[in-house]
Amino acid sequence: MNFRRFAFSGLLAVMAATPALAKDWKSATITLEGAYAPWNMTKADGSLDGFEPELAKILCERAKIDCKLVASDWDGMIPALNAGKFDVIMDALSITDERKQVIDFTVPYAATPAAFATAKDSPLAKAAGTGSTITMTSGQTGVKEIEALKAAFKGKTIGIQAATVYAKFVYDNFGSIADIREYKTGADRDLDLQNGRIDLGFDDAVYFNNAFEAAGGAIAFTGPEIAGSIWGEGEGLGIRKADTDLRDKLNVAIKSALADGTVKTLSMKWFKVDVSPL
Repeated sequence: MNFRRFAFSGLLAVMAATPALAKDWKSATITLEGAYAPWNMTKADGSLDGFEPELAKILCERAKIDCKLVASDWDGMIPALNAGKFDVIMDALSITDERKQVIDFTVPYAATPAAFATAKDSPLAKAAGTGSTITMTSGQTGVKEIEALKAAFKGKTIGIQAATVYAKFVYDNFGSIADIREYKTGADRDLDLQNGRIDLGFDDAVYFNNAFEAAGGAIAFTGPEIAGSIWGEGEGLGIRKADTDLRDKLNVAIKSALADGTVKTLSMKWFKVDVSPL
Protein backbone atom coordinates (compact mmCIF):
# COMPACT_ATOMS: atom_id res chain seq x y z
CA MET A 1 0.00 0.00 0.00
CA ASN A 2 1.34 5.25 -1.00
CA PHE A 3 4.73 6.02 -0.96
CA ARG A 4 4.82 2.50 -0.56
CA ARG A 5 7.75 0.24 -1.99
CA PHE A 6 11.44 0.24 -3.00
CA ALA A 7 13.48 -2.02 -5.29
CA PHE A 8 12.81 -5.68 -4.60
CA SER A 9 16.52 -6.46 -4.58
CA GLY A 10 19.78 -4.85 -5.59
CA LEU A 11 20.26 -7.77 -7.95
CA LEU A 12 17.30 -6.58 -10.01
CA ALA A 13 19.21 -3.47 -11.02
CA VAL A 14 21.12 -5.53 -13.56
CA MET A 15 18.03 -7.07 -15.11
CA ALA A 16 16.78 -5.77 -18.45
CA ALA A 17 13.23 -5.82 -19.72
CA THR A 18 12.31 -8.62 -22.10
CA PRO A 19 12.02 -7.21 -25.64
CA ALA A 20 8.53 -7.31 -27.10
CA LEU A 21 7.05 -6.44 -30.46
CA ALA A 22 4.61 -3.53 -30.58
CA LYS A 23 1.05 -4.76 -30.31
CA ASP A 24 -2.46 -3.45 -30.19
CA TRP A 25 -3.06 -4.56 -26.57
CA LYS A 26 -6.61 -5.81 -26.81
CA SER A 27 -5.90 -7.91 -23.69
CA ALA A 28 -3.44 -7.82 -20.78
CA THR A 29 -2.74 -9.62 -17.50
CA ILE A 30 -2.35 -7.53 -14.34
CA THR A 31 -0.78 -8.96 -11.19
CA LEU A 32 -1.55 -7.91 -7.62
CA GLU A 33 -0.41 -9.37 -4.33
CA GLY A 34 -3.96 -10.02 -3.15
CA ALA A 35 -2.78 -9.60 0.45
CA TYR A 36 -2.30 -5.86 1.00
CA ALA A 37 -5.73 -4.68 2.07
CA PRO A 38 -7.34 -2.33 1.32
CA TRP A 39 -5.15 -1.76 -1.73
CA ASN A 40 -5.88 -5.32 -2.84
CA MET A 41 -7.10 -8.48 -1.14
CA THR A 42 -8.27 -11.99 -1.91
CA LYS A 43 -11.87 -12.84 -1.08
CA ALA A 44 -13.07 -16.21 0.20
CA ASP A 45 -14.06 -17.25 -3.33
CA GLY A 46 -10.54 -16.52 -4.60
CA SER A 47 -11.45 -13.32 -6.46
CA LEU A 48 -9.47 -10.10 -6.00
CA ASP A 49 -11.04 -7.04 -4.41
CA GLY A 50 -10.00 -3.65 -3.08
CA PHE A 51 -9.03 -0.22 -4.33
CA GLU A 52 -6.68 -1.44 -7.05
CA PRO A 53 -8.84 -4.22 -8.52
CA GLU A 54 -11.75 -1.76 -8.79
CA LEU A 55 -9.55 0.91 -10.33
CA ALA A 56 -7.96 -1.63 -12.70
CA LYS A 57 -11.39 -2.56 -14.07
CA ILE A 58 -12.16 1.10 -14.80
CA LEU A 59 -8.76 1.80 -16.34
CA CYS A 60 -8.98 -1.24 -18.60
CA GLU A 61 -12.47 -0.29 -19.74
CA ARG A 62 -11.29 3.20 -20.64
CA ALA A 63 -8.20 1.86 -22.41
CA LYS A 64 -10.39 -0.70 -24.23
CA ILE A 65 -8.28 -3.58 -22.94
CA ASP A 66 -9.67 -6.90 -21.73
CA CYS A 67 -7.77 -7.37 -18.46
CA LYS A 68 -7.24 -10.47 -16.36
CA LEU A 69 -6.22 -10.03 -12.70
CA VAL A 70 -3.95 -12.61 -11.07
CA ALA A 71 -2.30 -12.84 -7.65
CA SER A 72 1.44 -13.39 -7.23
CA ASP A 73 4.13 -13.03 -4.59
CA TRP A 74 5.29 -9.48 -3.99
CA ASP A 75 9.02 -10.17 -3.95
CA GLY A 76 9.01 -11.92 -7.33
CA MET A 77 6.88 -9.51 -9.32
CA ILE A 78 9.50 -7.52 -11.21
CA PRO A 79 11.49 -10.50 -12.54
CA ALA A 80 8.24 -12.27 -13.42
CA LEU A 81 7.02 -9.18 -15.29
CA ASN A 82 10.22 -9.04 -17.32
CA ALA A 83 9.98 -12.79 -17.95
CA GLY A 84 6.57 -12.24 -19.57
CA LYS A 85 4.44 -14.01 -16.97
CA PHE A 86 2.10 -11.02 -16.89
CA ASP A 87 1.99 -7.54 -18.42
CA VAL A 88 1.35 -5.09 -15.57
CA ILE A 89 2.16 -4.83 -11.87
CA MET A 90 -0.49 -3.04 -9.79
CA ASP A 91 0.45 -3.46 -6.15
CA ALA A 92 1.00 -0.05 -4.51
CA LEU A 93 4.28 -0.03 -6.41
CA SER A 94 6.24 3.16 -5.73
CA ILE A 95 7.89 4.82 -8.72
CA THR A 96 11.59 5.07 -7.84
CA ASP A 97 14.75 5.82 -9.80
CA GLU A 98 16.20 2.41 -8.95
CA ARG A 99 13.17 0.58 -10.29
CA LYS A 100 13.22 2.72 -13.42
CA GLN A 101 16.51 1.05 -14.30
CA VAL A 102 14.63 -2.24 -14.64
CA ILE A 103 11.04 -1.45 -15.65
CA ASP A 104 8.91 1.43 -16.89
CA PHE A 105 5.99 3.08 -15.10
CA THR A 106 2.76 4.84 -15.88
CA VAL A 107 1.99 8.19 -14.31
CA PRO A 108 1.12 7.76 -10.60
CA TYR A 109 -2.47 7.00 -9.60
CA ALA A 110 -1.92 7.39 -5.84
CA ALA A 111 0.43 8.86 -3.24
CA THR A 112 0.34 8.09 0.49
CA PRO A 113 2.45 8.68 3.62
CA ALA A 114 4.01 6.00 5.83
CA ALA A 115 4.21 5.63 9.61
CA PHE A 116 5.23 3.54 12.59
CA ALA A 117 2.71 1.46 14.52
CA THR A 118 2.89 -0.22 17.91
CA ALA A 119 0.64 -1.93 20.43
CA LYS A 120 -1.87 0.54 21.80
CA ASP A 121 -0.77 -0.14 25.41
CA SER A 122 2.97 -0.13 24.57
CA PRO A 123 5.38 2.27 26.28
CA LEU A 124 6.25 3.34 22.74
CA ALA A 125 2.69 4.52 22.02
CA LYS A 126 2.18 8.20 21.33
CA ALA A 127 5.81 8.93 20.58
CA ALA A 128 6.73 12.54 19.83
CA GLY A 129 4.90 13.81 16.75
CA THR A 130 1.99 11.36 16.89
CA GLY A 131 -0.92 12.85 14.95
CA SER A 132 1.28 15.14 12.82
CA THR A 133 2.81 14.77 9.35
CA ILE A 134 6.33 15.62 8.23
CA THR A 135 7.61 15.85 4.66
CA MET A 136 10.95 14.38 3.64
CA THR A 137 12.93 14.23 0.43
CA SER A 138 15.01 11.33 -0.86
CA GLY A 139 18.22 10.93 1.10
CA GLN A 140 17.34 13.67 3.58
CA THR A 141 19.13 13.39 6.93
CA GLY A 142 19.22 15.29 10.20
CA VAL A 143 15.43 15.55 10.48
CA LYS A 144 14.71 16.38 14.11
CA GLU A 145 11.55 14.29 14.28
CA ILE A 146 13.42 11.21 13.02
CA GLU A 147 16.26 11.82 15.46
CA ALA A 148 13.70 11.93 18.29
CA LEU A 149 12.24 8.59 17.15
CA LYS A 150 15.71 7.05 16.98
CA ALA A 151 16.26 7.95 20.61
CA ALA A 152 12.84 6.56 21.61
CA PHE A 153 13.17 3.32 19.61
CA LYS A 154 16.77 2.46 20.50
CA GLY A 155 17.19 -1.26 21.21
CA LYS A 156 13.67 -2.12 20.00
CA THR A 157 12.60 -4.57 17.28
CA ILE A 158 11.04 -3.07 14.14
CA GLY A 159 9.11 -5.28 11.70
CA ILE A 160 9.04 -4.48 7.99
CA GLN A 161 7.79 -6.18 4.85
CA ALA A 162 10.86 -7.24 2.89
CA ALA A 163 11.92 -5.51 -0.32
CA THR A 164 9.86 -2.36 0.11
CA VAL A 165 10.68 1.34 0.03
CA TYR A 166 9.80 1.30 3.72
CA ALA A 167 12.37 -1.40 4.42
CA LYS A 168 15.14 0.76 2.97
CA PHE A 169 14.00 3.75 5.02
CA VAL A 170 14.03 1.75 8.26
CA TYR A 171 17.43 0.20 7.56
CA ASP A 172 18.92 3.59 6.57
CA ASN A 173 17.56 5.47 9.58
CA PHE A 174 17.13 2.88 12.35
CA GLY A 175 19.38 -0.03 11.37
CA SER A 176 22.17 1.13 13.66
CA ILE A 177 20.00 1.48 16.77
CA ALA A 178 17.29 -1.18 16.43
CA ASP A 179 16.83 -4.84 15.50
CA ILE A 180 15.17 -5.02 12.07
CA ARG A 181 13.01 -8.07 11.33
CA GLU A 182 11.80 -8.76 7.79
CA TYR A 183 8.49 -10.43 6.85
CA LYS A 184 7.19 -11.85 3.58
CA THR A 185 3.82 -10.10 4.04
CA GLY A 186 2.55 -7.15 6.04
CA ALA A 187 -0.08 -9.37 7.64
CA ASP A 188 2.59 -11.67 9.10
CA ARG A 189 4.34 -8.66 10.60
CA ASP A 190 1.09 -7.26 12.00
CA LEU A 191 0.32 -10.53 13.76
CA ASP A 192 3.69 -10.48 15.52
CA LEU A 193 3.16 -6.83 16.42
CA GLN A 194 -0.27 -7.53 17.86
CA ASN A 195 1.07 -10.47 19.88
CA GLY A 196 4.06 -8.59 21.28
CA ARG A 197 6.76 -10.49 19.38
CA ILE A 198 8.08 -7.22 17.93
CA ASP A 199 7.87 -3.67 19.27
CA LEU A 200 7.08 -1.65 16.16
CA GLY A 201 6.03 -1.94 12.54
CA PHE A 202 6.55 0.49 9.67
CA ASP A 203 4.40 0.62 6.54
CA ASP A 204 2.01 2.59 4.36
CA ALA A 205 -0.35 4.64 6.52
CA VAL A 206 -3.57 3.74 4.70
CA TYR A 207 -2.60 0.07 4.84
CA PHE A 208 -2.13 0.40 8.60
CA ASN A 209 -5.54 2.01 9.04
CA ASN A 210 -7.07 -1.20 7.70
CA ALA A 211 -4.73 -3.34 9.82
CA PHE A 212 -5.75 -1.45 12.96
CA GLU A 213 -9.39 -2.24 12.29
CA ALA A 214 -8.58 -5.90 11.65
CA ALA A 215 -6.68 -6.00 14.96
CA GLY A 216 -9.67 -4.63 16.86
CA GLY A 217 -7.82 -1.47 17.83
CA ALA A 218 -4.98 -3.34 19.54
CA ILE A 219 -2.34 -1.48 17.49
CA ALA A 220 -2.10 2.20 16.58
CA PHE A 221 0.15 4.83 15.02
CA THR A 222 3.06 6.24 16.96
CA GLY A 223 5.20 9.16 15.88
CA PRO A 224 4.49 11.37 12.85
CA GLU A 225 3.32 10.22 9.45
CA ILE A 226 6.06 10.69 6.86
CA ALA A 227 5.16 12.02 3.42
CA GLY A 228 7.02 13.47 0.46
CA SER A 229 9.35 12.51 -2.36
CA ILE A 230 11.29 10.18 -0.04
CA TRP A 231 8.79 7.54 -1.25
CA GLY A 232 9.27 8.37 -4.92
CA GLU A 233 6.79 9.98 -7.31
CA GLY A 234 3.80 7.97 -6.08
CA GLU A 235 2.30 4.58 -6.88
CA GLY A 236 2.12 3.67 -10.56
CA LEU A 237 1.61 0.65 -12.78
CA GLY A 238 4.80 -1.29 -13.53
CA ILE A 239 5.27 -2.05 -17.24
CA ARG A 240 8.06 -3.71 -19.25
CA LYS A 241 10.32 -1.10 -20.84
CA ALA A 242 9.49 -2.33 -24.32
CA ASP A 243 5.73 -1.95 -23.86
CA THR A 244 5.49 1.79 -24.38
CA ASP A 245 2.23 1.42 -26.31
CA LEU A 246 0.58 -0.27 -23.32
CA ARG A 247 2.01 2.34 -20.97
CA ASP A 248 0.64 5.17 -23.11
CA LYS A 249 -2.85 3.66 -23.23
CA LEU A 250 -2.92 3.25 -19.46
CA ASN A 251 -1.54 6.76 -18.91
CA VAL A 252 -4.51 8.22 -20.77
CA ALA A 253 -6.90 6.14 -18.66
CA ILE A 254 -5.23 7.10 -15.36
CA LYS A 255 -5.23 10.81 -16.21
CA SER A 256 -8.91 10.55 -17.09
CA ALA A 257 -9.75 8.78 -13.82
CA LEU A 258 -7.87 11.44 -11.85
CA ALA A 259 -9.44 14.33 -13.74
CA ASP A 260 -13.05 13.22 -13.33
CA GLY A 261 -12.73 12.27 -9.64
CA THR A 262 -12.93 8.51 -10.10
CA VAL A 263 -9.71 7.92 -8.15
CA LYS A 264 -10.92 10.20 -5.37
CA THR A 265 -14.25 8.36 -5.17
CA LEU A 266 -12.56 4.97 -4.91
CA SER A 267 -10.06 6.40 -2.40
CA MET A 268 -12.82 7.55 -0.09
CA LYS A 269 -14.57 4.18 -0.41
CA TRP A 270 -11.52 2.08 0.45
CA PHE A 271 -9.24 4.40 2.45
CA LYS A 272 -11.58 7.09 3.84
CA VAL A 273 -9.04 9.61 2.55
CA ASP A 274 -8.18 10.91 -0.92
CA VAL A 275 -4.90 9.34 -2.11
CA SER A 276 -4.91 11.09 -5.48
CA PRO A 277 -1.38 12.35 -6.29
CA LEU A 278 -0.94 16.11 -6.23
